[in-house]
Amino acid sequence: MTARDERAVTVTRGVPLLSIVVPAYNSEAYLARCLDSLLGVTEQIEVIVVDDGSTDGTAALAGRYADRHPGTVRVLSQPNGGHGGAITTGLAAARGLYLKVVDSDDWLDQEALVEMLATLRRLVEDGAAVDLLIANFVYEKAGRRSKRAVRYTSVLPTGRVFGWAATGRFRTGQYLLMHALVYRTAVLRGSGLRLPEHTFYVDNLYAFVPLAQVHSLYYLDVDLYRYFIGRSDQSVHEAVMLRRLDQQLRVNRLMLAHLQEVREVEPALHRYLVHYAEIICAVSSIMLVRRGTPEALADRAALWAELRTEDPWLYRQVRYTHVGHLANLPGRMGRSVSMVSYRAAQRVVGFN
Repeated sequence: MTARDERAVTVTRGVPLLSIVVPAYNSEAYLARCLDSLLGVTEQIEVIVVDDGSTDGTAALAGRYADRHPGTVRVLSQPNGGHGGAITTGLAAARGLYLKVVDSDDWLDQEALVEMLATLRRLVEDGAAVDLLIANFVYEKAGRRSKRAVRYTSVLPTGRVFGWAATGRFRTGQYLLMHALVYRTAVLRGSGLRLPEHTFYVDNLYAFVPLAQVHSLYYLDVDLYRYFIGRSDQSVHEAVMLRRLDQQLRVNRLMLAHLQEVREVEPALHRYLVHYAEIICAVSSIMLVRRGTPEALADRAALWAELRTEDPWLYRQVRYTHVGHLANLPGRMGRSVSMVSYRAAQRVVGFN
């Protein structure tokens, strides 16, 4: 039996085409919106809700969905391990050929989900099951009428299987967030991805580390993922980020360490990984400037000094760029200019 036949038979014998992992912590207020968007479109998916030690009615609400959708919705409860721990649990339990993470306060567009599933199934049946499918996501910012969609038509071929060599150069501020990605489950499991527990911002590792194992890609130009931002307790809210800068720096350092280990990947992929690292380093620098304490400024200097010592080449690539310069302007006046630039980008893009 050929690999093509094996993949087609795998899906038709009851193995889901797609596993959707929903990490959920105290999500009772908005989990239903998420789950309603995932259900009723097809029997080709399974939904795994990972209740990460919630203290509200999250587990009970998820349990009611599991009762109404037996065989499709599963609920796994665990002591609190953070976003990374919940993703790890969901990945271990997933039975689908592909896997997508949907945070419990976000949701998917159902028409786009149907199209995405049809595309995956066609690729599998044609013997062209890709390692990674990419789709668009939309910032659903609370209180903002206009919604900004993040699309990749400027850098990715549309509607065909391609490799990294066919990708263009990503623009400043343009990169592949977790929300855009649907991995082949075997690629995720074989990538060596390790998400630290009790750490926010691990979605950057999820969207970064497995790419070295991705060789075939497909870009579907549909607005699939609806990324809700604006709650005051969200990890990406600026005030929360300022309290958790140690976790941002931990993820930043793990990304840089991984990048130093994968120098032999395809040149276009390596260029993209350096680009992503540049953005994350700039975010860390800006947040440390925003905190503004002597300790925070010392942490910023330490981050760059470590990279300069450990990997001078990579240091030059991420530090001496337009973004790197702008995030690290010297002196009090320079830091003020950095913050003004950050605020301008915040207004244009719509992030927190």
